[in-house]
Amino acid sequence: MNILEKANEIINDRLEEKERTYGDFSKGMEKAAVIASVFCDKEITASDMYKCMVALKLSRESFFHKEDNLLDAVAYLGALNNYINEKK
Repeated sequence: MNILEKANEIINDRLEEKERTYGDFSKGMEKAAVIASVFCDKEITASDMYKCMVALKLSRESFFHKEDNLLDAVAYLGALNNYINEKK
């Protein structure tokens, strides 16, 4: 299975399993955005949080290749797309 298929499985197919462990993914990013906004003393959106997570994964990849870095980056991009579509 390639990383795109794995990312789809993580974000779309196992959503119920993830929600039991971590809560709703979109709501979690919204809460993280509120916390980051207070911490940084400026507004940070949930969309910003997804983008920051992609940046973090790509930063890690720049130091050492690990397929999980790329998988997570792609998964966060997919989740961002879902989030944007949910908000329409």
